[in-house]
Amino acid sequence: MSGTQRTFAVLRALADAPPTGMRVTQAAKAIGLTQGTTHRLLQALVAEGMVEQDGQSKLYRLGMDLFALAARAGNAWDLRSLCRPALLRLCGSLGDTVFLLVRSRFDAVCVDRIDGPFPIRAFTGDIGGRVALGVGQGALAILAFLPEAEREEVIRYNVPRLREFGVYDEVYLRTEIDRVRESGYAARQAGLLDGMAGLAVPLFDRSGAIVAALSVGTLTARLSAERLPTVVQMLKREAEALSARINPFDPALRRPMHSSPAMESSQ
Repeated sequence: MSGTQRTFAVLRALADAPPTGMRVTQAAKAIGLTQGTTHRLLQALVAEGMVEQDGQSKLYRLGMDLFALAARAGNAWDLRSLCRPALLRLCGSLGDTVFLLVRSRFDAVCVDRIDGPFPIRAFTGDIGGRVALGVGQGALAILAFLPEAEREEVIRYNVPRLREFGVYDEVYLRTEIDRVRESGYAARQAGLLDGMAGLAVPLFDRSGAIVAALSVGTLTARLSAERLPTVVQMLKREAEALSARINPFDPALRRPMHSSPAMESSQ
């Protein structure tokens, strides 16, 4: 291996290591180099800020400077700008209002919305609006695909908040989550908002982590059993294409309320 290849081999080994890090001997074994060569590579990466070494355990792990570089690479494709053409296509093809929602701690936040010709009501309202994770199809799609530990934390926190909607309790919420995880989408043809219906699909990043949801809000009459499969297919197709392009380190995924000047001015 060339020097460059060895360096990247070390970084990849650390990326696969436990969160606490790994020892020189473990890294050397993982990449097939001598302990001395691996140690020199690690120390060079530490000097550049790409790798950190714990002062007590002496374990090595990826450094914050490496994550900062990855985040800067995501700036050219912020989530809202990346998804806007897909929202426009869906709105134009379906004739319904389309939303992009992302997670913000225990809530889902609407970061973009394209209005169709039919007047509708939505839990999040306009861009910048938020709703508890689990309420509405977009928020439910995000909640359903969170890692299990995070999902459980959100459920414990949000169940008391959901009781104001009447039909929500923990058993109902968990049943809905299981249904969404099995089908790959969330749909309600008779929504909690009178006369409204909705459908949403999860949106993942390139690493497979849930980052957002594409959601359609429409009139109950427009989401018939006959039309539903078509809407599901169109949303899933757009979501799959977007997922391949979403950088896991995009700063907008961590600070959704700052993803556009228009949103900042609406607060």
